[in-house]
Amino acid sequence: MSGFYTEADYENSVIELFENMGYRHVYAPDLDRDFRSPLYEDELEEAIHRLNPNMPEDAIEDALYKLKNFENAELVQKNALFMDYLQHGIEVRYFVGNEERSDLVYLVDYKNPDRNSFVIANQWSFTENSTKRPDVLLSLNGLPVVLMELKSPSREETDASEAYTQIRNYMHEIPSMFIYYCICVMSDQLTSKAGTITSGEDRFMEWKTKDGNYENTQHAQFDTFFEGMFMKERLLDIIKNFICFSNEGIKQAKILAGYHQYFAVRKAIESTKRATVTDGKGGVFWHTQGSGKSLSMVFYAHLLQEALDSPTIVVITDRNDLDDQLYGQFAKCKEFLRQEPIHAESRENLKSLLAGRRANGIIFTTMQKFEESHEALSERNNIIVMADEAHRGQYGLAETVDAKTGKIKIGTARIIRNTLPNATYIGFTGTPISSKDRSTREVFGDYIDIYDMTQAVEDGATRPVYYESRVIKLNLDEDTLKLIDSEYDIMAENADGEVVEKSKRELGKMEAVLGNDNTINSLVCDILDHYENNRENLLTGKAMIVAYSRPIAMKIYERILELRPAWTEKVGVVMTSGNNDPEEWRKIIGNKHHKDELAKKFKDNNSPMKIAIVVDMWLTGFDVPSLATMYVYKPMSGHNLMQAIARVNRVFRDKEGGLVVDYVGIASALKQAMNDYTSRDKKNYGDTDVAKVAYPKFLEKLSVCRDMFHGYDYSKFIGGTDLERAKTISGAVNFIMDREKADDKDSFVKEALMLHQALSLCSSLVDEESRFEAAFFESVRVLVLRLTNTGVGKKISLPEMNARINELLKQSIKSDGVINLFSDIKEEFSLFDPKFLEEVANMKEKNLAVELLKKLIAEQVSVYRRTNVVKSEKFSEIMQRSLNAYLNGMLTNEEVIEEMLNLAKQIAAAKKEGDQLGLTADELAFYDALTKPQAIKDFYENEELIAITKELADTLRRNKTIDWQKRESARAKMRMLIKKLLKKHKYPPEGMEDAVQTVMTQCELWTDNNDMGEEKVVNFRDKSISYEQSNYAPMMVAESTATYGEKN
Repeated sequence: MSGFYTEADYENSVIELFENMGYRHVYAPDLDRDFRSPLYEDELEEAIHRLNPNMPEDAIEDALYKLKNFENAELVQKNALFMDYLQHGIEVRYFVGNEERSDLVYLVDYKNPDRNSFVIANQWSFTENSTKRPDVLLSLNGLPVVLMELKSPSREETDASEAYTQIRNYMHEIPSMFIYYCICVMSDQLTSKAGTITSGEDRFMEWKTKDGNYENTQHAQFDTFFEGMFMKERLLDIIKNFICFSNEGIKQAKILAGYHQYFAVRKAIESTKRATVTDGKGGVFWHTQGSGKSLSMVFYAHLLQEALDSPTIVVITDRNDLDDQLYGQFAKCKEFLRQEPIHAESRENLKSLLAGRRANGIIFTTMQKFEESHEALSERNNIIVMADEAHRGQYGLAETVDAKTGKIKIGTARIIRNTLPNATYIGFTGTPISSKDRSTREVFGDYIDIYDMTQAVEDGATRPVYYESRVIKLNLDEDTLKLIDSEYDIMAENADGEVVEKSKRELGKMEAVLGNDNTINSLVCDILDHYENNRENLLTGKAMIVAYSRPIAMKIYERILELRPAWTEKVGVVMTSGNNDPEEWRKIIGNKHHKDELAKKFKDNNSPMKIAIVVDMWLTGFDVPSLATMYVYKPMSGHNLMQAIARVNRVFRDKEGGLVVDYVGIASALKQAMNDYTSRDKKNYGDTDVAKVAYPKFLEKLSVCRDMFHGYDYSKFIGGTDLERAKTISGAVNFIMDREKADDKDSFVKEALMLHQALSLCSSLVDEESRFEAAFFESVRVLVLRLTNTGVGKKISLPEMNARINELLKQSIKSDGVINLFSDIKEEFSLFDPKFLEEVANMKEKNLAVELLKKLIAEQVSVYRRTNVVKSEKFSEIMQRSLNAYLNGMLTNEEVIEEMLNLAKQIAAAKKEGDQLGLTADELAFYDALTKPQAIKDFYENEELIAITKELADTLRRNKTIDWQKRESARAKMRMLIKKLLKKHKYPPEGMEDAVQTVMTQCELWTDNNDMGEEKVVNFRDKSISYEQSNYAPMMVAESTATYGEKN
């Protein structure tokens, strides 16, 4: 038996796990069934009759017909209709006598799990466009509701990610099976994730707990995943209450709740039930921004209908734009909620909506509608108030007195309490309640559930946020920095009248300083530099600039367009308008319709609009998953700051994280805000500085990628023409794909992706040469992926290859101005030209001279590395020694230049040596190999050695056509020929058997690179060399590396 733990073994262990949970196992090949039917028909018919005992046969037949015949529609629409059947029953019509009746045929008994049949089936073949056999299916009453694709835990080249690819392939080949799947699972034991038929791979999530406890969830065990999701009662609950469709325009997204949403909503329901019969405080539901809080609210509202016998739900937000966004999410899920949410247009409208019903209804309103009057809107006790962003200051209960007027101001929370005195209140928030904020707890009670930033990032529900300070770029003086500090101090105090007045005076000064034309110019120039060089070609290039005030937002917008006049479609300003705004502002700010259009464009990944300048709008509740960059030019603190930076933490494709670029010193405010984010968050997110986290990761991954390409000369990518670059990339793709071990290629693809992701966060800290090198690896990675993804045996055409490379080059390469060092030299020349060497030695820029010589000699040594094993070792050693001495400070620039020139002369002398002996360059390589041991010349005459050399070269040339690289037998035959030839000449002498290995290595090298002999010429006239481009280092300096996201 094989020593491996195979896919079949893993499959059996999963089946055993399910049998322990009470599922019945069926081995599909043993069943007598129709391969063209996705249903377990015998089981289905028996179950429908059992669950609907009083239903006439006509009605059952009608239901079965509907289950098997879906009208022509998109697969997702068919799946949505099936989910409706599964969750609510199938509406059927039948006759009793002459009377037509309608009723529901139920497919599942959700209240009595034991009345349903749960089957786990493996190797279930199904034939449609082709015959496929998914690994494992879960069948509920004969309906295939869960697909599981498993991969061998012991095979390095497969993983859960490959299972995802297979699932997508099945969707094309056997789409009818996917009409019925509620959940798709991919697992390789180490990683098990669940998603739906519309989930991208990044949206498949782990299920990390069996009971809702979030402790020790970093590496979930596979049994935790399967038992956590698929215990019978749990699976029924998920299918009925935690899968919904969100209608995103013409597209539908099928959403499966994450484990954090499932358990938190369940806890919230229990907490609400308790509150309705006690103090009305349902509690606070804190799930960090970006982790799906709006959808959790939808799942909660759906479940409330059944749990509390159809209460009326009032959803309160504190701003109209938040109201619109949350209402939008509920409206997208109206089929799941079984009712359409309603907007209360005014307080009177809200009152009549509440009075006009005894139950049901989901009504959206804003806090302001409550402040207009203190009288009760409704005395009913079956009203649940869901408050979004429940941490905000307006939720005060206490009355305050204005010292000047003597007026009593009642806290908004108290007004809401008075207005709906018998309602139950539950708060939802994405940021924690401040330790100073007592009133929020008084209104809502304590936390129901906490899903913090650390957990969300660990689970992949959100991406980490990184921070980069560029305050220094604005040259702000000491006084200004003090002014900004005082702004933070004011924020930290409670806002009584005196503080507000003081604040207004300070704000005037701040406006003057931050709005100064020179400062705005410095800011805009730096943002443009940072954006164009580091962020523009990342993902979809979306960025947000947070401006201090409305006038400053306009100044930034105008300055950007002065510097980039063509960017009218690319940049937009989003802010509220005022009655006294200048006329020219109005055209830019526009009305509500204009803002809605801008929002659509900014959310559209293909839209030309890339940069949004905002002040307050869009900083809360506005989601653009591909947004990865935020430039902050506004002091913010506490939950406002946390809300703002969470705009960049959404999951999107291979987005590594969000980057916050700080121009006003928010670092200390960020750390302070983190203090409210549980002790775990403080520890893990107190320091998200890219210089300490992403940059070391970048250096580590760059080193790994370099090692993988050891032996491939890609220096032309850094200093060559576009054509040379393209050829270098093509050669690199062949190099990595021709390797005998396929896992090298897969490993490179993963490492290069991590390199690309790390660079996306810290590119402003990386020197240009390293960025070029990273661009090279990214180009190779993308082409390797595309080549391997075009299907088996399908070759990529040359024009297609060139088009792809050119596109990558456009995206990846940024070139500064070039320095033409050799403008006075007209003809082509080579490294061995004494005039050229002298010119380099006399260059003023000694650093550059060293780098240039390093590059040129490295190129020449790399030629030797492919042609002459003996000289390659010798020259590499000399060069390495010199460079190490130089880097360790033991040699000055002048001394290292001298060493390099000596080495260049030795290389030139080595070439002449061949001429003197009458040998070509490749023959000289054989001569060097034969004579490597110094003592060899004592045993043979030189003529004899030259004769062996020529015969050796001749033998290899004659046999050159043998497919030496690919076939081991050809290599063996070649070795035999060489040994025979050497033996004939009694080579090597006794006691020097090692010499044969050198000759053999040289022969292999020659045969692998049989186009040698040409001198490598560098044409400086054709292509200017820039300082950055010539920074090619053939050796690695040891650097300490830190693991990405390492927790201290």
